[in-house]
Amino acid sequence: AQELRERGELSGSAAARVALSEGKIEQMAQSVEQVGALPDPVGQVQMARQLDQGLNLYRVSCPIGVILVIFESRPDVVTQISALALKSGNAVILKGGKEAQHTNRLLASLIHEVLEASPHVPTEAVSLIESRDEVSQMVRMSDELDLIIPRGSNQLVQYIQENAQVPVMGHADGICHVYLDRDADATKAFEIVVDSKTDYPAVCNAMETLLVHEQFPDSALVSLLQELQARGVELRCCPLTRQRLASSELQLQAATEEDWATEYTDLILSIKTVASGDAAVAHIHQYGSAHTDAIVTENAETAKWFMETVDSAGVFWNASTRFADGFRYGFGAEVGVSTARTHARGPVGLEGLVIYKYRLYGQGHTVGPYSQGTLHFQFENLAPELPSRNS
Repeated sequence: AQELRERGELSGSAAARVALSEGKIEQMAQSVEQVGALPDPVGQVQMARQLDQGLNLYRVSCPIGVILVIFESRPDVVTQISALALKSGNAVILKGGKEAQHTNRLLASLIHEVLEASPHVPTEAVSLIESRDEVSQMVRMSDELDLIIPRGSNQLVQYIQENAQVPVMGHADGICHVYLDRDADATKAFEIVVDSKTDYPAVCNAMETLLVHEQFPDSALVSLLQELQARGVELRCCPLTRQRLASSELQLQAATEEDWATEYTDLILSIKTVASGDAAVAHIHQYGSAHTDAIVTENAETAKWFMETVDSAGVFWNASTRFADGFRYGFGAEVGVSTARTHARGPVGLEGLVIYKYRLYGQGHTVGPYSQGTLHFQFENLAPELPSRNS
């Protein structure tokens, strides 16, 4: 990774994602332990209904099957996704980037050592591939694969979405917003914005655009932006923001139209002054990526309206966007963040790696009598338990 960075082939933010500090390794271990402690998501009865006497229908969770996960610059993905896949009964094929190739190999070998000692799970349940040619072939293997999850750059995700012949789950961008309402508490605003941008700017749940109500105090905004600038954040502002802060000593650059639609994953922040909550939401819907958006306000009605109106996978009130994470949601880990509106949305943990099947238990029942009207459905709910073998 260091060689790639020196040659200019790896950005600073990507290098930060590749590096495995002692703290990151500890968090990886905790994630695996948390996943192991979670309830088994397979075989759960989601619905139980008696259609008629002796004719009972159950919807039961089951694994998806074989999942291909393609990722860049995130070696911790190897342990997170392997743990989630195994816990949910799936097999997983991992394809990492060259920038973390050696680390990925080492982590995969450790997982294989554990699986080889297990009599219940085949070692091949977790596989690591490295060739690009293999990926271009595999994304078209609809008979062998059941789901593809890409984690990485916009270009990677778009390529997979455009070329795959297998269902794809994920998100292309993480353009997250924080909106400072006119009724925002200045102290909360300061802490939330600084954390959302600077805690770890290289990830998809970091704030990229700050929206500020025109009645939010200029003095509080100046203090906030001074702190961000002191932490190395480049500030790109709309004309109204530059005008309202003209008397400050802040170094403010002009924001372009492109800035509003850019995921920086870096110490860069675009800032826009808005006249109302409606204008803030309109901006989020026009330029956002439906990942995570937050409002800072003491007005409960405004917060309720914002959370109901903004159509993103995560909508927060008085909390940092950095909480949008499977580990922090108590999922143990995540396979990624989905901005889709089907099956799974937001940080995807175990529940996103299972689907369901319908099991119907009859006693020689046929459809004919119901079609003819001699028998009628009852549709009564049952206890969510599968029938025993003796029943």
